[in-house]
Amino acid sequence: MASTSTVIYLVRHGGTTASDANLFAGASDPELSDAGRAQAAALGKRLSTARIDAAYCSDMKRAIATAQAVCAPHNLTPTHLPALREINHGHWEGQTQKNVQEKFADEYKAWTADPLGYAPPGGEIGLSVLARSLPAVTQIVRQHAGQTVLVVSHTATNRLLLCGLAGIDPRRYRDRLGQDFACLNIIEFKDPATPRVVRVNDISHYSQP
Repeated sequence: MASTSTVIYLVRHGGTTASDANLFAGASDPELSDAGRAQAAALGKRLSTARIDAAYCSDMKRAIATAQAVCAPHNLTPTHLPALREINHGHWEGQTQKNVQEKFADEYKAWTADPLGYAPPGGEIGLSVLARSLPAVTQIVRQHAGQTVLVVSHTATNRLLLCGLAGIDPRRYRDRLGQDFACLNIIEFKDPATPRVVRVNDISHYSQP
């Protein structure tokens, strides 16, 4: 008997010009770097023969470009969802991690201790990201019962989604889950309320430097 599970291919975008410079760029909108485009292309090649019935992505350029690379062999156009955006780092945006740690030491310490409930001024708490992204994925599962769907999002957003779906304490999303560039996570849903995470942070389609 054929499986009636819904499968989500949850993907992080490829590397960007901001990540090359080690900048905080959650709400910023950098382009994919040359390496990021190669990573997205490698994932696209890997999934070129896989079944993908529909595709969604954040409305940020790095997620759109990654989704397009994966969707090209399938003649699909990804739907852009703002709910899948990356966390907003407020006034840390565009600054290096080293500069933030030195210039805003107290803020960085508070964020490290409680990334779910604390955000730098002008930023977004992790709980808010989970509150917008998890219902969006649940709705995708409802709309595509029995299908396989690509979802391209971001580091923190993916980590929080995986915590919510796998029952991991979301307060530990930053130190319990890795999400490398253009990684593949696979979640199967017997129904929208019954997810099973079967693969996490798979980057076997490309070699890291």
